[in-house]
Amino acid sequence: MSQGTALQRRAALADPVRRYERMMEIRTVEDTINELFASGAIHGTTHLCQGQEAVAVGLASVTRPDDVVTATYRGHGVALALGMTPLALLAEIMGKMEGCAGGVGGSMHMSDPEIGLLPTFAIVGAGLPVAAGAALAFQTRGEQRAAIAVFGDGATNIGAFHESLNLAAIWKLPVVFVIDNNVYGEYCRWNLTTPLENLHQRAASYAMPASVVDGMDLDAVRGTVGAAVERAREGGGPTLVEAKTYRFAGHSRSDPAPYRPEGEFESWRSRDPVALAARELVRAGHADESGVQSIDEAVRARIAAAVVRAVALPATGVEAMFRNVWTEPLRAVGTVR
Repeated sequence: MSQGTALQRRAALADPVRRYERMMEIRTVEDTINELFASGAIHGTTHLCQGQEAVAVGLASVTRPDDVVTATYRGHGVALALGMTPLALLAEIMGKMEGCAGGVGGSMHMSDPEIGLLPTFAIVGAGLPVAAGAALAFQTRGEQRAAIAVFGDGATNIGAFHESLNLAAIWKLPVVFVIDNNVYGEYCRWNLTTPLENLHQRAASYAMPASVVDGMDLDAVRGTVGAAVERAREGGGPTLVEAKTYRFAGHSRSDPAPYRPEGEFESWRSRDPVALAARELVRAGHADESGVQSIDEAVRARIAAAVVRAVALPATGVEAMFRNVWTEPLRAVGTVR
């Protein structure tokens, strides 16, 4: 993807119509990926983020391309929100050479430095210390840049979460920790593994400011995360933001989520963030209902065309696994006595 395309896709998020369009793009791509897996066009597994689009687009719309973001294995939405093209993402998942990582990363390992996306991580919570490290680099170089770590509610129970927050607080690093709290850590509801209902309260242990936001509300996410990012850039240190959202899909493509309590899915689905954003677009006078429908149709057509192109691309060969791996000869530095 060219630098111009990446910057244009990020800049487009200044427009509320384009923000809605990007949310619809994420929803359509995720639905399409699920269909491609079912048809056998994609192998392995994947973790979809339908229901969490407002968090992805909200944070992308208040960051700059020179900021950096780490995300999880459920990171397609963040990648697209930041500016990755559907073609680059779909090609990567299909194992094609034109994918964002040359087809060797797959669904869980998206990356593109042009849009500020550091690698997405298959290991729970692994992005937190990486984001803290990037923030330390910005601070050391005196750059007004911010790092954002996006992670799930389950990650708040692991050591890397506490170590990263502790270090960031001590050194006042320019980093924002965003809990994409979708209620479930893999197959476990939060209350079965975590003694707190409001996970942002854990910031108090590190004397760190914290906020909680409705993760289904795009404008609310923009306001809350935007304030935290500006605080980080201005030298105010880290913030922990908890976005309360919900994943409409199961943990992975093979999970029908039978563990959900009766009525829970329906309750959250009534607050579908894409539908809420569409209604707000109409309410604010940015588009009418027919305009929203036209956007939806155009997005679906664009994604369908991207799938056709991705399918036709050449597959990545086995040799690609070794393309960025190298060795150096061992040099003797003295005699061991």
